[in-house]
Amino acid sequence: MQIPPEDDKAPRYYHLLLQEDLLEGWTLIREWGYQGASGRVRKEHFEEQASAEAALIRARDEQLKRGYQVVFMQAQPG
Repeated sequence: MQIPPEDDKAPRYYHLLLQEDLLEGWTLIREWGYQGASGRVRKEHFEEQASAEAALIRARDEQLKRGYQVVFMQAQPG
């Protein structure tokens, strides 16, 4: 997701990734910052896929309310 650039600032981005881990759980990875600069990363572990997917949807909805726009989306068949 991305917020368009304001004045002379680079666009802000917010990236969400859901990844199955090796411990039979799921990790929600959030990365955000300004495009072209180092961002911040936060990882959250879930034991069940459904819980991880719900957290991803909540995070997405929160960022959409803050003005972010979806610019790219990819889903893997499950």
